Amino acid sequence: MEYFRNICLFLIFIFSTLASLAMSRTLQDASMLEKYQQWMHRYGRAYKDEAEKEQRFKIFSQNVARIEAFNKAGNKFYKLGINEFADLTNEEFRTSRNRLKGHMVSNDDVSFKYQNVTGIPSSMDWRREGAVTPVKNQDQCGCCWAFSAVAAVEGITKLRTGKLVSLSEQELVDCDVNSEDKGCQGGLMDDAFKFIIKNHGLTTERNYPYKGADGKCNTRMAANHAVKIKGYQNVPANNEMALLNAVAHQPISVAIDAGGFEFQFYFGGVFKGSCGNQLNHGVAAVGYGVAEDGTKYWLVKNSWGPEWGEKGYIRMQRDVKQKGGLCGIAMMASYPIA
Repeated sequence: MEYFRNICLFLIFIFSTLASLAMSRTLQDASMLEKYQQWMHRYGRAYKDEAEKEQRFKIFSQNVARIEAFNKAGNKFYKLGINEFADLTNEEFRTSRNRLKGHMVSNDDVSFKYQNVTGIPSSMDWRREGAVTPVKNQDQCGCCWAFSAVAAVEGITKLRTGKLVSLSEQELVDCDVNSEDKGCQGGLMDDAFKFIIKNHGLTTERNYPYKGADGKCNTRMAANHAVKIKGYQNVPANNEMALLNAVAHQPISVAIDAGGFEFQFYFGGVFKGSCGNQLNHGVAAVGYGVAEDGTKYWLVKNSWGPEWGEKGYIRMQRDVKQKGGLCGIAMMASYPIA
């Protein structure tokens, strides 16, 4: 009898444990579903049918689990967060946002006016100098190159004229189509500068507003020039000191590898994450500094809206061992000359 009694107790223990695990799993699923519904409401998500909604919930759940596991692991430098990209796979995210057409910069023929500057400040934030417009959102159009170039032109215009004017990325998307630049399908910051020079200027965001999609060039609006640039220069490649000299004097267009999961869900702190040097995204370096723990960083303005990262910005580790800088930030930088 004792034997059977022990067997019964054992079976009761097993069933109660399984029931407890099942209940725990049910509660976890319910918690995740609640997060998903709150997230859908916050970002106004709607899907064509229940099948798509279920598939997106699966992706959302996987992304959230990875984000929470990363943060629980105790990374003290930066955190990840649930943002508007949480229902996208990393491949979907990269395809829709990262369309920079990277190219190699030769140092043999680089004219660089900041080569021998001295006495640069220990930190710089061009936002405080009024040379940076509010963070914009390229949405699902892969025209990061246009936002990067425009940010640099907005910056140098402020420094030259004293006026900060929000300029038109959509003009570049629609009208700069006779070179490597192909609107939402990708482009290059240098070619955007070339277009502005050849076009004798660029109009304002207000005059030619952003639509987030390719369109036909409106020559009437594009002819209403607001700013002009005389030329542009490349920063010597793979040289973070040269890039520092440049950023100390004006906002700079830079290319980075922003295709990783950690970049997709970056929330705050000095990013030291895993990334390569496959340049796929154009952004703007608008400053640099040193964090409280002594980590040197670049201050980078992104074009994924103000809810990504640190209100649309990312601080990326500076002075690293990699030749081209973290995520290749020093590999392909350039700036306009007013």
